[in-house]
Amino acid sequence: MVKKINHIGVAVNSIEESTPLYRDVYGMEAEGVEVVAEQKVKVAFFSVGESRIELLEPTSDDSPVAKFIEKNGQGVHHVAYEVDDVKAEIARLQGEGIRLIDEVPRCGAHHTQIAFLHPKSSGGVLTEMCQVQH
Repeated sequence: MVKKINHIGVAVNSIEESTPLYRDVYGMEAEGVEVVAEQKVKVAFFSVGESRIELLEPTSDDSPVAKFIEKNGQGVHHVAYEVDDVKAEIARLQGEGIRLIDEVPRCGAHHTQIAFLHPKSSGGVLTEMCQVQH
């Protein structure tokens, strides 16, 4: 079951150009930048309370985030909910008839296991289930 909002993903053309808004204007604490090669993105996290904002910059023209920006422009990409056991959550959601993008968890940023739900099964919102690995 969902514990909390882990982060909100925001697609951007450039993390470098977007960072001042989140760090300097909004006053959020920058948590660092990493590349998630499997997803063809560079990500930067900014903490806000118990949640975070994740900036997603495509590292390739054929990445899903690049295609999202091309179609929709920069903006909110997904909402990620934290769960204790992503495998169990996938099984539970399948039992509820939810359409999944990922039927098997994959590695995400910041030592997480993630799985995405299809927006057509989640109210039009790309939704990520996220398990933090300790």
